[in-house]
Amino acid sequence: MNTTNVIDGNKITQRIKNEIVEQINELKSKFFLTPKIVSIIVGENPATKIYVNTQCKICDELGVNIEVLSLDSNITEDELEQKIEELNNDKNVNAIMLNLPLPQHLNQRKLQNKILSSKDVEGITAENLGKLFYAETPPVVAPCTALSVIECLKETKVELKGKEVVIVGHSEIVGKPVLMLLLSSLLSSPTPTVCHIATKNLQQHTKNADVLIVAVGKPNLITADMVKDGVIVIDVGINRIKVLDKNGKEIIDEKTGKPKTKIVGDVDFENVSKKALFITPVPGGVGCVTSCILIKNLINLIKLQFNLPVEGYKIF
Repeated sequence: MNTTNVIDGNKITQRIKNEIVEQINELKSKFFLTPKIVSIIVGENPATKIYVNTQCKICDELGVNIEVLSLDSNITEDELEQKIEELNNDKNVNAIMLNLPLPQHLNQRKLQNKILSSKDVEGITAENLGKLFYAETPPVVAPCTALSVIECLKETKVELKGKEVVIVGHSEIVGKPVLMLLLSSLLSSPTPTVCHIATKNLQQHTKNADVLIVAVGKPNLITADMVKDGVIVIDVGINRIKVLDKNGKEIIDEKTGKPKTKIVGDVDFENVSKKALFITPVPGGVGCVTSCILIKNLINLIKLQFNLPVEGYKIF
């Protein structure tokens, strides 16, 4: 396989970082604004803490203040609503993140929608998601992973007008917003199809795809026989699997005594890449772009908050 057809997420990330640093420096020097995010954690979920640590690193690198608000898992819904309302009213806070998952006794959707749309840095409130339906207005914020998918597609420089795009997965943070973003041009949009758990004969759809976007969380769901030659593949999946030897047995890490693991996507990269025109790797593809998109959303929100000119995301 020629490595030139691998979409390098790190390269995209660096380009976006350069743009962000320039804009943050301008906000600080011209308007004396230092961006601030408050990231809310409820409970002790280890995966959440890892994700928040990643947030902190990117914020520190790009000159953004981030405050991590750790709350007890027994907090009531009313108490959490009150915390969010306090942050909504704090003029020094530009953006609010409510990290998932939440404890079962808390209503995730209700609490997410308590965040002001003007401080919704993840683009997940009903108001901001609803704005994706307006094709004539480029979105100012949108779910970060969905925008990362679009950035990876733009990196290929391939015109999408009229092309068959198949999205596998219809989540509220990837599949559905990607669909609306792809339909955002009145004249230049592709022809998207969305597949999901109830789809019959998935291969029939994926085989016809000029562009295949996969976001379901199932390792190696897409195999080489399910795609055509010259397809563009965007793999959003992040799955940790055990490393096996040639006999199919687990390989044990000598240091830890535990089975070795590795991160893979939803696509059989090794074999699908032999047929693809472009493909994102996992890791090193969509995932590493997402944290930068978060800060890009933040800058757009700040510009809205202070009535500064803001340019929405150009999809095409």
